[in-house]
Amino acid sequence: MKRILFYSATLLTMVACGRGNDFDATGTFEATEVVVSAEAAGRILSFDAEEGDAVQAGRQIGAIDTVQLYLQKLQLERQRASVISNRPDIRKQAAALREQIAKQEIERGRVVNLLKDGAATTKQLDDIDASLKVLNGQLEALLSTLGNNTAAIDENSSALELQIAQIEDRLMKSRIASPISGTVLAKYSEQGELAAVGRPLMKVADMENVYLRAYFTSDQLSSLKIGQEVTVTADFGGDEQIDYPGRIVWIASESEFTPKNIQTKSSRASLVYAVKIAVKNDGRLKLGLYGEVKLRKS
Repeated sequence: MKRILFYSATLLTMVACGRGNDFDATGTFEATEVVVSAEAAGRILSFDAEEGDAVQAGRQIGAIDTVQLYLQKLQLERQRASVISNRPDIRKQAAALREQIAKQEIERGRVVNLLKDGAATTKQLDDIDASLKVLNGQLEALLSTLGNNTAAIDENSSALELQIAQIEDRLMKSRIASPISGTVLAKYSEQGELAAVGRPLMKVADMENVYLRAYFTSDQLSSLKIGQEVTVTADFGGDEQIDYPGRIVWIASESEFTPKNIQTKSSRASLVYAVKIAVKNDGRLKLGLYGEVKLRKS
């Protein structure tokens, strides 16, 4: 619909009009428009934006009900805290066995010294070595069990952290904000209404940087290039016309038929190329306004 509107409003390229053939192409002004849609479902608690208001990129201007999401987050945080509290203290639980092993090591040293002096038997040393082997085995098994339990608890905790992160992301998406700085062109929802994911809330356009979509004939393409400076004349009606510096930022790669409001049948059969010309808006340029393009002579 938007493209049809531009077509119907676009005057003819290189066609004589009331001012004569003093321009190279004509067109209408347009801007980068963004439809801001809801990313969460719920009642719109606030929506502080009206048509014509200026909004900043990323700045919150409204909110969708987040009570249930917030309660889910609190529940998950409590579950995570409970899981973490069950993490075993490996150092403390293994301390008793380590102490027993240390005492047996000391006792073995004594037996070895007594054995050298003939005051102990080999069986006593063998018994201590057997006891140490059992204790070390018990310690190894305990550390393995505690390590596995800790790993399982950490995995459960990580899973809960991911769920909390998902809730936080949904909470962020409950904020209403424009992704670009611009002007609110249309508002589709109001405070108190129910929002659904994907439902349009408002339309925002960057009115500081507008474009003139003009149409050039194929024999004019050799005179056009990206980045080329041109003069754009905005027609405000009557004799009020203002010149603006413009820069070509896009040239269509394919031709199209001239819009149907052309006067002659032969001209309607002509092929033209769409060109976008960036213009800095001083606040007077409006979308759909008619403009003319004059190529600067090098």
